[in-house]
Amino acid sequence: MNDNPYPLSRRRLLAGAAAASAVTVTGVAVAPTAAAATPVRPTTPLVARDRIATAVLRAPDGTAAVVRFQADFHARLAAWLAFWSANSPRAWSAPVQVVGRVKPAGDALTLHAILYRRDDDLCAGFAAGRRDASHAATLASLHHHFPSVRVLQDGTVRVGDGPAGFTGAPGQVAFAVAACRELWGDGDATAARWAEHAGRALARAGQPADAASHAGWAAFTRISLRRGLGTESYE
Repeated sequence: MNDNPYPLSRRRLLAGAAAASAVTVTGVAVAPTAAAATPVRPTTPLVARDRIATAVLRAPDGTAAVVRFQADFHARLAAWLAFWSANSPRAWSAPVQVVGRVKPAGDALTLHAILYRRDDDLCAGFAAGRRDASHAATLASLHHHFPSVRVLQDGTVRVGDGPAGFTGAPGQVAFAVAACRELWGDGDATAARWAEHAGRALARAGQPADAASHAGWAAFTRISLRRGLGTESYE
């Protein structure tokens, strides 16, 4: 399948929502003692939101509620959901629900589902318990926007706040290997040579780059999202 990108009207709608909530990311303060080696986020007021971009937030039990976020994290989530939707099939509406839980600190989300409408039906573009190409594609979209993305045992995905980019973290490497195997058909992909395998996918998509670079990682996660959701085949 090689559908055209989603209509511009949807992109504007979601991109506008993401831009409206955009904020300047603050730095992190680090205590001078060895015992406090973990960066400490400055104390900032949380913001109350009942949506991510245009999608209503729902808890796993189906209830809708106002959730408290770190402002920069909510802005990144809005940009991520706009990106996911803009690269989804034309027949899908913009996401109408995001199902998940947010940590009390407001800086991490455990994602259970992304729901959209197709005709009159409510459908899952991502579902935690469904390990298919859309699951891998959604992981790609999250890795495109966040440095910390972890798949839990039940298939839910825990996302932590922070600026996007390749850091060499084990979770990023594990994702790249799985994407090469599951989305790009490269069964020989390994952690030791993951960048070489990802580079093959980039070359196949006409975007040759070092996958371990900032631009290469962004390109690899983007083409993996499109291939997994079926909007580009790169054949």
